Amino acid sequence: MIRLLPLCLLLCIASPAAIAGGLFPEAKGPPILTIRANGGVHALDADALRALPAVSFGTTTIWTEGPQTFTGVRMTEVLSRLGIDRGTMILTAANDYQIRIPVEDFTSDGALLAYDRNGAPMTLRDKGPVWLVYPYDDHARFRTEIVYANSIWQLDRIEFAE
Repeated sequence: MIRLLPLCLLLCIASPAAIAGGLFPEAKGPPILTIRANGGVHALDADALRALPAVSFGTTTIWTEGPQTFTGVRMTEVLSRLGIDRGTMILTAANDYQIRIPVEDFTSDGALLAYDRNGAPMTLRDKGPVWLVYPYDDHARFRTEIVYANSIWQLDRIEFAE
C-alpha cells in the first residue's frame, strides 16, 4: 500500500496536458497540426495524424480540376477523442487565416482533416499539409458558401471557445 503512494501523488499532481497525452498518438517529428482543448495541447506530426482511423472519399472541389480523392481523419473522430460536443471550434491556417465553426455543425458523413490528395501527401504549396474538406458532391448541404468558406487549407491550429 505504501509503495502505491508515490504513484497516487504523481497522478494527483500531473498536469491536464500530461493526462490528455493518451488521446492521440505521440508525435515524434515536427507537428503539422496543434490542437488546444480541455487544458491540454496535442501536437500531431504527420505519422501521428496518419495513425488515427482513416477515411477516404472522392469529390470535386471549386479549387481543383476534376475529381479528387481525399484521405484523412473525420472531424467527428477528433471531437469524440476530445470529448467535445458543443462550443465553437477555431481553425487557423499557416498564414493566420482563421475561421470559427460551431462544433454541432460537424457530422459523421461530413468534414475530413485531409492529409492526402490523390494518394499523395499534400504540401504547404498544395493546400496542405492539412485541408478541411467536405464530400461536396455527396449532398447539397456541402455546397454552400458557408461550407466553402469553412474549407480551410494549410490548417495548422485548432482550438475551442465556449
